[in-house]
Amino acid sequence: MSARQKLAVLGLWLSAAAAAESPQEAVRKAMESSIARQRQAVAAMQIPIERQRAAVAASRSDKGGGAAAELAPAPFFTLSWPALGAGCDPLPDVELNPLIQQAAQKEELDANLLRAVAQQESGFRSCAVSPKGAMGLMQLMPATAQELGVRDPFDPAESLLSGARLLKQLLARFGGDTALALGAYNAGPSRVEESGGVPQIPETIRYVQQILSQLPMP
Repeated sequence: MSARQKLAVLGLWLSAAAAAESPQEAVRKAMESSIARQRQAVAAMQIPIERQRAAVAASRSDKGGGAAAELAPAPFFTLSWPALGAGCDPLPDVELNPLIQQAAQKEELDANLLRAVAQQESGFRSCAVSPKGAMGLMQLMPATAQELGVRDPFDPAESLLSGARLLKQLLARFGGDTALALGAYNAGPSRVEESGGVPQIPETIRYVQQILSQLPMP
């Protein structure tokens, strides 16, 4: 082989070596691709806030208006959850129970109440998304999550802590009456105040009854 041919072969070998990826580089790129796909999936589930507000306004109109008006522009609604995210498994108790205890302790809230609300809201499915876009264990609307400073509404710890904070606020507002606080969590505090009790909305009545039935007798 002539010197020119040897140089040509060497050049081809160097080009191929430069183009080849090391195993470490291939793993790095695969991880970056996976993270990007996860971010895209979460973004796809987060309906824009403007559409959320429009949906809430339509829901208020359909039900007679006024639901959770004092929480605008960050409404916190309870809606049926299985539209999206129904395929994920409920969190196991070994993971869920410590998170509930931590959130309840931090907000000085009854852990049994927080657990019952989370079960009613999402069936303990951290990836649950309602038809209206409420997200996570405690079904946070995007605007509410933003108002509460939640970075990831699908993170169980953040969702539970935010839900516990809201429940505590509602209990304080309604003199510690659990039924009224739950009615406000579901239908909005204005509805509770206007009706002088749990709003006579079938969904809200069922919601309150089902949660109260799970709590230990005083």
